[in-house]
Amino acid sequence: MTGIDSQGPLDQPVTVHIWREKYRHGDEATPSDTFRRVIAGVYARDMQHAAEALAALEARDWVPGGRIFAGAGTAKRVTWINCFVSPTIQDSMDTEPGQPGVGIMPALSVAAFTQQQGGGIGMDFGTIRPDGALVARTGSVSSGVIPFMAMWDGMCLTIRSSGSRRGAMMGVLPVWHPDVLAFVTAKTRKDFLKNFNVSVTITDDFMAALEEGRHWDLGFAVPRADGKHVEVLEKEGAPWYVYHRLPAAELFDLITRTTYDFAEPGVIFIDRVNALNNLNYCETIAATNPCGEQPLPPNGDCDLGHVNLANMVLDPFTDAARIDWDRLKAAVATGVRFLDNVLDTSPFPTPEQREEALAKRRIGLGYTGLGNLLQQMRVRYGAGAVPLVEQLGEAIAVAAYRTSVELAQERGVFPAYDAESFARAPFLAKLPQDLRDDIAAHGIRNGVLLTLAPTGTTSIFYGNVSSGVEPTFSWHYNRAVVVEQTATEQKTEQFEVEDYGWFLYSRLPGFDPAAPLPDYMISALELSVEDHIAVAAAAQRWVDAAISKTINCPAAMSYEAFREVYLTAYRMGMKGCTTYRPSGVRGSVLSVAETAPSAPKPAPFASEEQAILKRPEILSGKTIKIKWPVDGENYYLTINDYVHGDGRRVTFEIFISTSSVENFEAMAALTRTLSAACRRGDATFLFEELERVHSPKGGSFVRLEGEKKGRYAPSLIALIGRILRMHSAPQQELFDDPAPGVETVGAEENGEECPNCKRDTAHRIEGCLTCFQCGFSKCG
Repeated sequence: MTGIDSQGPLDQPVTVHIWREKYRHGDEATPSDTFRRVIAGVYARDMQHAAEALAALEARDWVPGGRIFAGAGTAKRVTWINCFVSPTIQDSMDTEPGQPGVGIMPALSVAAFTQQQGGGIGMDFGTIRPDGALVARTGSVSSGVIPFMAMWDGMCLTIRSSGSRRGAMMGVLPVWHPDVLAFVTAKTRKDFLKNFNVSVTITDDFMAALEEGRHWDLGFAVPRADGKHVEVLEKEGAPWYVYHRLPAAELFDLITRTTYDFAEPGVIFIDRVNALNNLNYCETIAATNPCGEQPLPPNGDCDLGHVNLANMVLDPFTDAARIDWDRLKAAVATGVRFLDNVLDTSPFPTPEQREEALAKRRIGLGYTGLGNLLQQMRVRYGAGAVPLVEQLGEAIAVAAYRTSVELAQERGVFPAYDAESFARAPFLAKLPQDLRDDIAAHGIRNGVLLTLAPTGTTSIFYGNVSSGVEPTFSWHYNRAVVVEQTATEQKTEQFEVEDYGWFLYSRLPGFDPAAPLPDYMISALELSVEDHIAVAAAAQRWVDAAISKTINCPAAMSYEAFREVYLTAYRMGMKGCTTYRPSGVRGSVLSVAETAPSAPKPAPFASEEQAILKRPEILSGKTIKIKWPVDGENYYLTINDYVHGDGRRVTFEIFISTSSVENFEAMAALTRTLSAACRRGDATFLFEELERVHSPKGGSFVRLEGEKKGRYAPSLIALIGRILRMHSAPQQELFDDPAPGVETVGAEENGEECPNCKRDTAHRIEGCLTCFQCGFSKCG
């Protein structure tokens, strides 16, 4: 038993919809027609290997990037390359001859052309003089980086590239730039720079200053207009003007505190990126593509495709489960040749981008479906999965490098190849000696080969496999997809979606939907931060570029623990760090909330409560309306309280009413059991147990009225348990008004507002803002 059942996940209505709306071209009647069109375009000069590539697509072993699916083999004037990095932005409006890069306005034009043709783009704004700097040519004062970023943001807003795909951008600023303080907090302003992801490039010197408790200088090569410099130093033989000096810890706290509340900026450990780059002898990297998995030089590109790991397990969910290594290596070999062909056949937005791509022949081969593979292997996502993740990464890396050496013998090495310099690349030291010997003897076709990128809608197209290196987000959910949109309204359609791993697991012989799930069937929001970091670091070890991975953090996580995530990521050798913590302040002015003191534990009940309480004729209480997103049904939870002589209120009886025929009997049994327990004493322990119940249909983010922050509820029962526990708490977390009455509780996915469907259902997955209702993806 292997791979995707052609009568199963591939036939989900949402999968068919994604194919029709995003990847079908012209009169293509089936995905097979799409595959043949893509192969005809990509293999136009290599028909000898076209058949094996087509077979890999039909088997769903190989997943080309979304731009390739949308553009290859068509007459559209679009690029098949997902993302780029801008040419170096000169510190002048127009291009200065004899200097690297282009002026500000030409760079803006490059970004516009790139996005018009379907590519995302990243920009290093660290070359632009800061706010308050002297502009000697005009005798004026610079407005700094942020207003120029607003120009890029406005441009992106006006350009809609092929189909319904909007442009994606990454704005990067170095940690030493004087505008970094404004840059870090820029997106705390509502609706400002909405078309950007933003990241700070952090140097090893800064991390050393942080560890040693030293101060940090923010400076630039151009003087302040007011002359009020902290100090004038010398760097690379020229004056370097210190604009501000502050403790490194203060700046680090500003970055991490802002991210704690607003999910941005990310951080890129830029010195590590350059030190580990195979091509550091001929390029310097200062920025990444929009989702951060490809650190790229000026005009660099990321040519993406993925091996589908969900398809690579023999005898899944059994004691005999094992990796089909031959199938995996064959898919990698096909992928390397496929992506190398794309470089020769894809249109490029600018001649400079084509020149850079062909000089170094960088490709971004990665994988998707890791979460589903681990489930089939009965391995829990997290620290325990590290050996298998590393084993997979090593096998993919070795197969990719071997194929690239074979291509070098067949087609020639990449033009920027220098045997002596390339041999010193740290990544090569990990490869087997015989492979290193082959590289020395024959060279290699591609300068950089491996990355782990967001796979978004391509993963849905392939049966809703778990995306990229991420765990499964939800087992089973309803997804609202925009099927028709006009200038004034949009029409949506609800699709029922099943995760690929869940689809296989739930159809095993003897499956019992009421039984607890095994520990290896775990979703993203149930995992600890340590689990996420462990897998991210393990995946990065066998990638020569970088990875796109979001470390999901619980809303209740303390700032101190959140801050430590970034330090841990640096210590574990990662090239960057992106986190997401649901936050109730996102979209408002940045503020730091004081930590509330811990509530004292309640004293044990007195003897009055140890006996069964008798019901008075009249009880006060509340009725709460719950709309559960998973099944769309309304539930009315009534909680009546008993008031003791000393004024203390305790939960006495509970009723749940619903028009749902399916759940009526279960709700009646639940309320009778809970009410009986409440009358015999403190039933809080039962409420806590209910909060741990997981539904095979999946859970939902829920923000209750009166709550500042939403939380994930793994089932309707768990949500009810949470409401009851909060109601019974000595310090009311939910119901601040003790008077009787009715409160309405609305259940929703508590994410960011989706730019497309306007619902609060967008979350950061793989470093990318992704909507789990309409399918919008900021990166793809």
